[in-house]
Formats: sequence, structure tokens, C-alpha cells
Amino acid sequence: MVDLSTKDASKTRNLLHWWLSQCLTSEAFESLSSTIAHSRQEFSERTFLTVFSTLPRRVGKRDLVLDDAQLRTANALCPGWYPGQWSVDQAARSLLLLSLPQAEEGLLSHLLEKLYTTAGITEAVALHQTLPLLPHGDRYQYWALEGFRSHITAVFNAIALWNPYPARQFDEATWNQLVLKAIFVGSPLYPIWGLDDRANATLSRMLMDYVHERWAAHRDVTPELWRLVVPFVDATMVPDLKQALCTSNPVQQQAIGLACIQSAHPIVLDLLDPYPELEALVRSGNITWKIIYEKQLERQVALR
Repeated sequence: MVDLSTKDASKTRNLLHWWLSQCLTSEAFESLSSTIAHSRQEFSERTFLTVFSTLPRRVGKRDLVLDDAQLRTANALCPGWYPGQWSVDQAARSLLLLSLPQAEEGLLSHLLEKLYTTAGITEAVALHQTLPLLPHGDRYQYWALEGFRSHITAVFNAIALWNPYPARQFDEATWNQLVLKAIFVGSPLYPIWGLDDRANATLSRMLMDYVHERWAAHRDVTPELWRLVVPFVDATMVPDLKQALCTSNPVQQQAIGLACIQSAHPIVLDLLDPYPELEALVRSGNITWKIIYEKQLERQVALR
């Protein structure tokens, strides 16, 4: 399992500090900086917890606007880290956590337990977003699993989407359940980092069982799931794929077509022979998994 070092955490802290210096007012940034400096010099648990809770009052809640170069820097520092969906208060909370002495395992674990136990929704979101940036990430699996089990979609999405922690730390069974839950709650699959690398035959079979249940109830399935089914297709699944390709839903067809050409397995590429226009479309590069998700959303709205 990949993990960040204490040195990497320091670089991440410096990067967050720089970003916030560029987007906050001088007054808000000076207040944040002095608070962090004071917390490091004269640490008080009560003060730290209070500051973490009240940070949005100091820095605001607007979006943390980052350009492509900044996002590439983030990904180079921590593969899979994508703060393009963050707000400034989330970034400030991450900075505060990373400013703690990372070598003091007991202190950090104790504070995270305190924070998770009392966290509201926005605080829980920031905590989950910070997990992949902390050294020794395996120490915090319990809290990541709490987020995965959450009935609050925003909290679940904070650990499941745009977050490399699950792909690094979850075992196969937990990973598979995370993907299934994302489907059940209607979250997109394309922002799940490591989706293709962590795909597995067990998940493929689970998803086909889910497909059969939905079809039996005359209900549709999220087209994105074919991305995880097709790479592990066997002869028993071919009739199901042929049936899915006959659907009147063009988004389902495009999803299966895209999965087939990405798999490049002869058994699935042959399925596209009766659909030359579909094959040409998915090979053109104009169809991505993000586009598949967005098209399906548009279709659902149109059918309401």
C-alpha cells in the first residue's frame, strides 16, 4: 500500500499554505497563519478543537479555485489528490491538521478521534479529504470506514470520490462494497481514484448479479458499471452484453462500447461488429466515462 512520508506531508502543508495565501484576504490569511503558529508553539487541545470548528468564520466558505497546473502539482505530490472540488475552509482545516507534529502518532490519532466523534457534516468532509495527505495512513482506516458507512451522501462522497485513500488502504472486499454503495446512492464512478487498477473478477460478478436484479425489476442500471464488468467477461456473460447492446438507451450502448474497446479482448470486441457506427463513435475519443455519466443524468431528467 502506498503511503506518504512525513517529508511529503510537509510539502503538502507548504502547498496548501501557498494556495491559501493567494486566495484569502490579507487579514484572513494573517489570522489563519498566526493561529497555526500559536497552535504549534503552545499546543492546547481545547483551543485546537475550537479553531478547527470555527475556521470557516475566519476564512470563509468559497471555492478554492485552482488551475490545471496547480492540480497537476497536487497530483505529482500525492498521486490521486484532486482538490479541484475543495473550498477554502476545507483547505484551511487540512492545513491545520498537517501543521500538527506528524511524528507524534498518539497526539494526531487522539485528536482525529475527538474531531470525528464531534464532527458536523462539513467537518467530516474535510477530515476525510485530508486522510490521504497524512503519513501512516493505515492508522486511520477506522475513520475512513466510518465515512464509507455514512448515510450522509456528502460524507460518503468525501471518502469515495476524488480521494486516493480507499484505493491505497481498503482491502478488496471493502473496495468492492464502496463501488456498490456508490452505485446504490447514485454517485458517479468516474471520480473514484484507482477504479481500473482495483477492478477485479469478484466485483464484476457482483455487478452482473446486480444487473440481473435490476433487469428482472424492469429497471435501468448505471452505464458506468460496464467499465468494471467487461474486463472480466467470460463466455457466460456474452449473452448479457448482447442483450444490453440491444437496449433503446444509447448511453448504455456507448458505455458498453467504450468498455469493450478499452478492454481490447477479442471476445468483447467481436460484440461491436454489428454496430459499426457505435464502434466508430467510441473509438473517436469523443466519449469518456465522465461524458457517459453526464449523458445518463440528462436522460434521467428528460424522462421524468
